[in-house]
Amino acid sequence: QVQLVESGGGSVQPGGSLRLSCATSGSIFSIGAMGWYCQAPGEQREVVARITRGGSTFYAGSVKGRFTISRDNTTNTIYLQINSLNPEDTAVYYCYANIQTHKSATYTGFWGQGTQVTVSS
Repeated sequence: QVQLVESGGGSVQPGGSLRLSCATSGSIFSIGAMGWYCQAPGEQREVVARITRGGSTFYAGSVKGRFTISRDNTTNTIYLQINSLNPEDTAVYYCYANIQTHKSATYTGFWGQGTQVTVSS
């Protein structure tokens, strides 16, 4: 089965930086778009950034200029570099991947378990 595992979260002070990673494993034939989403307590899960297999990116307006998404297609890993963190960025960050598990299979969305990012003084 497919697994997505996030890492790199933690507790930092305002203005600090973090680099999140999402490693994929399991039965994977091909991966299309991937992305990072966040969910704060009591809030809906929202997109932070997305990246296509070809490298085209999309960012939520609140993070553009501070966050950078990237991917390594040789390892099927994506990253999220987060700079200039503020308390409003506090949330659980989830990795998402659109995956074809075998040839001729339908692309299906998979989620990681999330990694906590906490920004406080």
